[in-house]
Amino acid sequence: MAQPEQFAQGLSIGIIMDGNGRWAKKRGLPRTAGHKKGAEVFQDITRYCNEIGVESVYFYAFSTENWSRPAEEVGAIMRLFGEYLIKAFDYEKENNRVVFLGDRTALEPRYQKLMDEIEQKTAHNTGMTLNVAVNYGGRAEIVRAARALAEKVAKGELRPEDIDEAAMCSEMYTHGQKDPDFILRPSGEKRLSNFMLWQAAYSELVEMDVLWPDFTRHDLDLAIEEFNRRTRRFGGI
Repeated sequence: MAQPEQFAQGLSIGIIMDGNGRWAKKRGLPRTAGHKKGAEVFQDITRYCNEIGVESVYFYAFSTENWSRPAEEVGAIMRLFGEYLIKAFDYEKENNRVVFLGDRTALEPRYQKLMDEIEQKTAHNTGMTLNVAVNYGGRAEIVRAARALAEKVAKGELRPEDIDEAAMCSEMYTHGQKDPDFILRPSGEKRLSNFMLWQAAYSELVEMDVLWPDFTRHDLDLAIEEFNRRTRRFGGI
């Protein structure tokens, strides 16, 4: 098998971190224990992606729909996110650029402030781009982009006929970044769950029957190998 750094260079990977609750339930633990373990895996996989030359990684951490979960679980997830925000300053030492995707206005002001500081502090780093999607929904992102373009048309800054894919991309949270080459979903589920709907138009989908808290660096190697076996035609022959 080739060394990971030989087949991961320049890749952009989307990861739906799924299965935390089921992992905990199987062990007779509260769902919050699964999220805690999942957060540890997130940090390890982030570092591994950086080590093997991945260009960018998009982690689906908390969706717009996740607010409907029990308050105790949502609170635990947000506390873990707060802990991550403090630790995230360490990623500057690894030369990572950190970007948060989603509507952060629904989060606590102290978290919003930390997110702004992290993005500003890492903005000029030249290593891997680490994207964390929090209070994110693919449909909401597309609506947000459409509204932004509509406002420009209303102000006379843009003609309706000038709205094309490039214009839409410029208003996405991911503007300026590469679309994911593949989207990985552990846990055995086979759906996007409202993740990167615009950007995933030609992404390969890789599903793995392993819950996120059990996910390892070797599993990521296997996912990348699976992607590299695919033939991408982008609508052609």
